Amino acid sequence: MDKKCVCQKTQRHFLDSAFSRLKLKASRQALLLSSFRETRVTVPVTLRHNGENTLHTFQGYRVQHNHARGPFKGGLRFHPDVNLGEVRALAQLMTWKTALVDIPFGGAKGGVAVDPKQLNETELEELSKRFCQKMAPIIGVHEDIPAPDIGTNPQVMGWILDEYSKTHGYRTAVVTGKPMALGGCAGRLEATGHGVAHLADKAAMAMSLIAEQSRVVIQGFGNVGSHAAISLASKGYKIIALSGSRGGVYSEKGIDVGLALAHVRETGALQGLAGTAAVSNAELLELPCEILIPAALEATITCDNADAIQAPLIVEAANIPITHQADQRLQQRAVVIVPDLLANVGGVLASYYEWVQNLQQFPWDRELVLSRLEKRLSRTYDVVRDLAQERKIDMRSAAYELAIGRVDHAIRLRGF
Repeated sequence: MDKKCVCQKTQRHFLDSAFSRLKLKASRQALLLSSFRETRVTVPVTLRHNGENTLHTFQGYRVQHNHARGPFKGGLRFHPDVNLGEVRALAQLMTWKTALVDIPFGGAKGGVAVDPKQLNETELEELSKRFCQKMAPIIGVHEDIPAPDIGTNPQVMGWILDEYSKTHGYRTAVVTGKPMALGGCAGRLEATGHGVAHLADKAAMAMSLIAEQSRVVIQGFGNVGSHAAISLASKGYKIIALSGSRGGVYSEKGIDVGLALAHVRETGALQGLAGTAAVSNAELLELPCEILIPAALEATITCDNADAIQAPLIVEAANIPITHQADQRLQQRAVVIVPDLLANVGGVLASYYEWVQNLQQFPWDRELVLSRLEKRLSRTYDVVRDLAQERKIDMRSAAYELAIGRVDHAIRLRGF
């Protein structure tokens, strides 16, 4: 089965389980799952290759799932595989994430089916601005606030800000994840990875794990994985394995994260890092360690390898890295899992803080951003843990119950 289908099936399983425990009627479930608006647009772009200009059209989407608790909020991705079903599922996930950390946003997601690597900078700017033109009627500071995602970055947000401002005035809060010079948030780049590390440390302490005696394995050394590694290393944890798309490296003595980052900058991969041995992404997941952080692709832990996982603590930095069948097996073995719904929400919080700063026109420094992020994550973790203990359920189940319950309560109060 296709990985995306597996992930959508897994997400639906977790939702259905929460609906059942909350005793929500079928009509209520249908309302919670339905999108407020789904928009599909055609984005024309002039591509310039071999000295000729050719008009190409790309399909763009924006799904606004729920805004019972505040404006729609969610990323914008440029990827060849973007489709309405994927965007719809991701928009739902954003609704639950914003509700879980109790910030005044709903959930949305957008994307364009395009390979951004095949476009030059001028073409990418045209694509971004044309997409903004088509979506301008439904986005806005208090309506829907896009952010970067796969295939997009602060520069793309800057182009969208520029295009939107041509007809609406200068509105820095219309997008988040912008360059600092255009009202971006200090600490935004490392926010997700920093949040993952903070929650990993909090969960480890609850399990009486000592940082200096705890080995950490991180699958994925992109933005999230690398910043999680930096933060955990600074707390005294021993990073024994890291991996990228081409494979990973392992050292029982520990890996110097700074040297690993420098090596990747110089060579483009982790392979060949001094003092380490090569390890595949599959082998890496099964290494003996205290903390495992899947920070790469979805559905990397399945029924095929769940029984071989040795870590007593898993922190899900990636979205849906564990299938629901594998999750059940791990729960039976009493493996503690900090779910993606909570673990990787640091970027969402940083986006909220950026929006607040833009509205106030008063920037915060990096230390204030990260301290407020840690405080909010700690509070959310404690609420989820307490609910899990009270209901005698795992943390994932508690997180979904809490998030869905908050959205449902807001809908009832507003009288949708």
